[in-house]
Amino acid sequence: MDTLRVRVRARVGAMAAEIRRRREPAAATEEPAAEKDAAAAGAGHAEGKGLNIMKDFGSLLLLLLLYTLQGIPMGLSGSIPFLLQKRISWTQQGTFSMVTWPFSLKLFWAPLVDSVFVPAFGRRKSWLVPVQLLCGGLMIWGQYRIDAWLGEPDDGDEETEERAPEVRTLTLYFLGLFALMATQDIAVDGWALTMLSRENRGLASTTNSVGQTAGFFTAYVGFLALNDADTCNRYLRFEPLDEGIISLGGFMAFWGYVFIFTTLYVMFFKREEKADPDDEPAEGVVDTYRSLWRVLSLPSVRQLAVVLLTARAAFGAADAATSLKIVEYGMPKEDLAFLTTLLGSAGVFLPALMGRLVAGHRPLRSWRWAYPLRLLVGLLYGLLVPLSAVTYGTAGAGSWFAGVELSRPGFACLVVAAVLLHEVASTAMFVSQMAFFSQVSDPAMGGTYMTLLNTVSNFGSKWPNMASLYLMDPLTQRTCAGAKPVEGLPCAAADDAFCLDGGGSCAVTRDAYFVQLLVCTAIGVVWIIANMGRVNRVQNLKEAAWRVPKSGAAAKLEP
Repeated sequence: MDTLRVRVRARVGAMAAEIRRRREPAAATEEPAAEKDAAAAGAGHAEGKGLNIMKDFGSLLLLLLLYTLQGIPMGLSGSIPFLLQKRISWTQQGTFSMVTWPFSLKLFWAPLVDSVFVPAFGRRKSWLVPVQLLCGGLMIWGQYRIDAWLGEPDDGDEETEERAPEVRTLTLYFLGLFALMATQDIAVDGWALTMLSRENRGLASTTNSVGQTAGFFTAYVGFLALNDADTCNRYLRFEPLDEGIISLGGFMAFWGYVFIFTTLYVMFFKREEKADPDDEPAEGVVDTYRSLWRVLSLPSVRQLAVVLLTARAAFGAADAATSLKIVEYGMPKEDLAFLTTLLGSAGVFLPALMGRLVAGHRPLRSWRWAYPLRLLVGLLYGLLVPLSAVTYGTAGAGSWFAGVELSRPGFACLVVAAVLLHEVASTAMFVSQMAFFSQVSDPAMGGTYMTLLNTVSNFGSKWPNMASLYLMDPLTQRTCAGAKPVEGLPCAAADDAFCLDGGGSCAVTRDAYFVQLLVCTAIGVVWIIANMGRVNRVQNLKEAAWRVPKSGAAAKLEP
């Protein structure tokens, strides 16, 4: 469910920059293309000009399409774990989760994208065109190999039925797609500054949010529904068939051609306006990397990094495995994908609703109350998983809810309530965090400072999820059941050959998901006791503690 967070960041970036603009009205620094250029996004409103949508209508449509294309690989990467859920281990799920990392690491090559280009072709088109052509080509090429990577049998070839999915190949493939889309994101964010007139720049973040949401929804919910035979037979067919309407390869090929044709249009028909001198980067590539190191050397930033890198360890199991576990225990993946994506889309508007909560000089107050609320949501998720088995009549509920009867609409309402509560808590944490970053970032560093803080925060949210998935198999306990020769013997895996050959089946006697939820909740409680005071100290630091000393003298932590 945490995958949806990437689509909210553009909206929050604009809000955070507006807070920063009001605090530093005289600052004339430019944020590089490595991050959502929130300063420019709010520029039109800052000048008090009204929107003139018709003036940039064509450009807005193009930006919307480019961001929609960006969401397609994201949605597909969210679909793959469901397609492979019963055929690969949780450790392999953890390996595949690495595909999203390029969006957290793009800071490290963003200065190159912003500074190295062919002037005659265009500063942004120099990267956008080759990146999108390569992405489209990879998707078209991948249609012929994706079934083999998924371990699907070839048509008419019975010998390949037991072929194992090639998880490492899938990971490398989607990692490449994400790296290309992260680079495209940098280029499109920067191009939006010159593509849109100044009074309409505030709409850049809106096109980003709406476009990524549309692309993610199409490739996640849309694909899972059209690929599922039961869903197609129930809603889209008069005569049932054994397969869905569209295959993964066909879906990828279609969007690969959309990538190609869109890029050709941009290449030949969309002229890139000459950049305003004020929009040129203030630093070169080498200077930007030096600035990053200077920021990391600040004691205040190191204190903040401790918070950002450890706080989300308490949410690893809930964020990484809940959706897969609910499906494992019975809920159809198409139903869950539909609910979570719609509710995640509502998260685009939550930052605006929470703006008043983070206003003022102490934005981390919201972060402090949202943290324990998010811990509580993790425990609620732990109840939804066995309730899924009760609702859909599958094995796995055990004696937790023996005798309980729950209708599918009733269970869907519980899922909606839990996910909404999760969105409120996580969005409150993220909005207040962005507002705090905006307050403490040194205006003399441009956007480099805030981008670095966001990168550290991204690392802090990624590693707990991956660690949770990697630990799921070692912490799960299975016992052989159903045949006396092997009755009660431990199973090494769900498909343990010794148990199956003896006529038994492997039953889960200890689900690591629930173990991890309890451990993560305990970690969260300990973290609150040990580190919430650090959050207060970081928030109370004087402004000078966050400034990079020009003389090279060390900054002091003065409350």
